[in-house]
Amino acid sequence: MNYKKHLLGISIVCICFPALSEMLPEGATKIPKASEIPNRLSIEYFSPEQIVEFKKLDHYSEPQWLTDKYVKTGKLRPVEQRLPDVPMVLKTASMPDGVGVYGGVLRHVIGGRPQGWNWSAAHSQGWGGINYIVQQCLTRTGPMYQIKPEALEVLPNLAQSWEWSEDGKALTMHLIEGAKWSDGEPFTSEDVRFYWEDTVLEPRIPSFSSQNALGEGAKLEIVDEYTIRWYFEKASQNQALYNMAFMTFCPGPAHILKSLHPKYNDNVTYEDFSNALPANEVPTVTMGPWVPVSYKDDQIIVLRRNPYYWKVDEAGNQLPYIDEVRYKLSTWESRTLETMSGSADFSNMENPPIYIETLRKLASPNSPTRAMFGPRNLAFQIQMNMNPTLSVSDDREAAIRQLNRDLKFRKAISHAIDRKSLGQALVKGPFTAEYAGGLHPETSFYREDDVVYYPYNPSLSKQYLAELGLVDTDGNGVVNFPKEVNNGDDVEIVINSGNGTADGVFNENLVSMMADIGIKLIPRLLDSVQGDSSRDAADFDWRLNRSDKELIVPMQRMEWLAPIAESGPIWHRGTENKPQVLQPFEEKMVNLAHEIFIERDAAKQADLIGQLNHEMTKNVYHVGLVAYPGALLVNKRIKNVPNAPIIAYQWAEDAVMRERFWVPQDQQLKELQPHTVPEYKLDTKK
Repeated sequence: MNYKKHLLGISIVCICFPALSEMLPEGATKIPKASEIPNRLSIEYFSPEQIVEFKKLDHYSEPQWLTDKYVKTGKLRPVEQRLPDVPMVLKTASMPDGVGVYGGVLRHVIGGRPQGWNWSAAHSQGWGGINYIVQQCLTRTGPMYQIKPEALEVLPNLAQSWEWSEDGKALTMHLIEGAKWSDGEPFTSEDVRFYWEDTVLEPRIPSFSSQNALGEGAKLEIVDEYTIRWYFEKASQNQALYNMAFMTFCPGPAHILKSLHPKYNDNVTYEDFSNALPANEVPTVTMGPWVPVSYKDDQIIVLRRNPYYWKVDEAGNQLPYIDEVRYKLSTWESRTLETMSGSADFSNMENPPIYIETLRKLASPNSPTRAMFGPRNLAFQIQMNMNPTLSVSDDREAAIRQLNRDLKFRKAISHAIDRKSLGQALVKGPFTAEYAGGLHPETSFYREDDVVYYPYNPSLSKQYLAELGLVDTDGNGVVNFPKEVNNGDDVEIVINSGNGTADGVFNENLVSMMADIGIKLIPRLLDSVQGDSSRDAADFDWRLNRSDKELIVPMQRMEWLAPIAESGPIWHRGTENKPQVLQPFEEKMVNLAHEIFIERDAAKQADLIGQLNHEMTKNVYHVGLVAYPGALLVNKRIKNVPNAPIIAYQWAEDAVMRERFWVPQDQQLKELQPHTVPEYKLDTKK
């Protein structure tokens, strides 16, 4: 069937209300309109049932080598006995190239490094898509960008179906029955219970989630082995289903983790659990399509097909089609360059300084790679730490935190930034746009009239600083604190950032722009692991951050926008001992967030989100810099790759559903570990 194609606008129903009627604050303007991005991709839309369904098929198959080597020798049971009785079926209608063939390699390059495999304790696997492979969650949102707006809904995953109670305060979920972890152990409600009760709700264990992240006062009941029920304090917590997707609710293997948890083992501590399952401890256990089986520090991670993966295509072929996935551990810039050259297969092109040269190379008919440009749904921002006490170690840090909490100071910083020059320094041409902060400017919940923008005006910046008592009293060009604050020393601010090319462009220009108003800005370059650690500990004055999906679909990660939980947003985290101290506008944002959660009318919800964005930008909750598009780069030999933005509801690695990728046999590359699956202690009884 042919389905109507549309320019990408991120598939969210949004009915715009009139602009908020409020006079603009002093120095504020409307955000300038941006130039059109050339060659914007188009999206083909489907109904949810044209993407996935749960269905029992008459016949199932797998790679012949797997049958010959493992099934016929008794190491594994036949494929139909390893699959659920009713598996998830990925539908052919939404596959660009249809049912595939088995074999081959998918090659990734990443700049991140894995913290470990215990994602229940907030371990990152290094980003670049590997997290999406090992962390399988109750629901899935990535492919939602392909759903028709009028049929938009969260997709099932480990939770096969669900229904709300009549009063909207209880959500009953039915887990997929008979699915197994990659070591053959069954996935059950016990995995969900352990994750929720023993990690998320355990304050001594770091977590990607929190109780209120799912919905105010969320509580879990285990009904039976494959049924769970959630209870909420307020009705219609419709963001809960979004927040049961990556990364907020991806249960770990309880049968592995219990023995590492102090509740079940007196010989270990909570710190031991948090550090359990380091990166070199492979093969790991996952519900994902591929399993990490080999790891060499700073070199490579090899993943092989999961023989217990619980998804099939409509012909009954157990997925994935591709047998091996490799992650070369290098740099983020190398990821793009190697994909362009054909030595890697998949990259989110997110580094604007190389856009022009990339487009020149990809224009060649001999290019091994194709590119798909999306909207401006990436943006850099300065996050200013607003917790007055968390990770504060000296008087300077305490003084900076108080400045960060002052709206006049935040406005001064915004007025000090020449975003037009910053954007052109990043990449010449129409790619960048001035960004005021808040929601990304080319996504469906964004409305220009909601946005309050404090543009480049260094004279006003200096005026605001002087009104705050920040003047240069020693004549060295740097303003000083008042004498009673931090001994009247120079105002020196450390900004944490990554070490990529774009980070370097921003750091160089921001240092100069801050110097123009008398602030000494000191860049602190961190790798991905160091950056994650400092972020989680709230150990920063400012962070140079590139925002992503939390500023596209607010319901999905609201705690990263408004302080509805101690876990966020990143720039105002709290702990039990060092809690958040909310400012009046933050309290208003919290109230708006909870109204958004329970509002079922799409138009009214859109208006509430507009009000939230208004509060964010009016109060400079973070300082926006520039917004820009990304492009998805994919090797032409990889089939079943739909047009996709690099980020919508999730990053493209999840959105494009890599488990359905395939490679023609004559284009398949040599595997490092051919004809193998992860071998724990394979048990034919499982």
